[in-house]
Amino acid sequence: MSIIEPFISDLDESQQEIVRLAREFAQKEIAPYAADWDREKRYPEAVMRQLAELGFFGMRVPEAFGGLGLDTLTYLLVLEELATADAATSITLSVHNSLPVSMLTAHGSDAQKQRWLPAMAKGEVLAAFSLSEAGAGSDAAAVRALAVRDGDQWVLSGEKAWVTNGDRANLLVMLLRTDSPESRLGHRGMTMFLVPSDTPGVVSGKPEDKMGLRSSGTTTVALHDVRLSGEHVLGKEGEGFRYALQALDLGRMGVAAQAIGIARASLEHAVRYGAERQQFGKPIKDFQAIRFKLADMVSRISASRALLSETARAVENGMRVTERASMAKLFATESAMWVTNQAVQVYGGYGYMRDYPVERLFRDAKVTEIYEGTSEVQRIVIARGLYPK
Repeated sequence: MSIIEPFISDLDESQQEIVRLAREFAQKEIAPYAADWDREKRYPEAVMRQLAELGFFGMRVPEAFGGLGLDTLTYLLVLEELATADAATSITLSVHNSLPVSMLTAHGSDAQKQRWLPAMAKGEVLAAFSLSEAGAGSDAAAVRALAVRDGDQWVLSGEKAWVTNGDRANLLVMLLRTDSPESRLGHRGMTMFLVPSDTPGVVSGKPEDKMGLRSSGTTTVALHDVRLSGEHVLGKEGEGFRYALQALDLGRMGVAAQAIGIARASLEHAVRYGAERQQFGKPIKDFQAIRFKLADMVSRISASRALLSETARAVENGMRVTERASMAKLFATESAMWVTNQAVQVYGGYGYMRDYPVERLFRDAKVTEIYEGTSEVQRIVIARGLYPK
């Protein structure tokens, strides 16, 4: 086994088989076409249907509801394998599983679970998570989209931003303010809602024209006096922000896995190119400058994976992992940005050209330092853990 690939021999046979299946599918059905999807900003519908048939839309859905019920480490290794082929495909499944699925599983009523989880496991329902707004990114307490009681219904209004899967999601798990925006309740004045995208008044905006992840749709979602019954409240009123933070632990770990996959693909391309490219009468891999660069790249990838694996095992042992999840995301994403930059450097002028894969990987890596909490926010979370109240 290459030192670039994850070490999976400590997993049981069924776990190893799932990771191998993800790797084989990703390299055969995704990697050869990812550059075209990126160039055309095309969502790979046929591949997503195949992933649904393989059960990957239900990776975190409990087996009782028709899902695979994967443990955290196996789930993250699958995301890494998918991201090695195409980061946009990986994040579509990561958002679906890490956020809506996990919140429904943890806080949904029996009726909500029965209605949504089996369909989510089959890929019949694609879910999105909607927290951010134009004025509420890192400052999530600044959320102003409202849900107001009207008899036995809620009336929703406002606009959400940067919604991954927002153009295709059937279900939006949405954090809304249920007190006045001018009140002092802050985080305690927010509630999580399950918003079917076909509800009258729900309007998805045009997909953003992004630097990377161009085959994954990112949109605004506007709420124009959307009426929902109380059955659409997820969990307890006023607890939505807490639910979001709990889910973001796994979400950030998913982004870390995505970043590791991007970095790994960059390294694999750089290693191959180093053996093929000739300068001064020999392959550039024979120059110490290139060898040291490659050695540093694989070391950062391996360290990122080790930190993420430790965090995943802590989750399975029932430990609180907020700071560890932030460390894993911070280190893996900043390492991915560094590794992809080095890969471009190994390619030289060719690395700057869209005809070569490392250019796309460099673009895809950048957003991992931004979404589901910027690197700066991760440092705040980590440092706060050093001085617990």
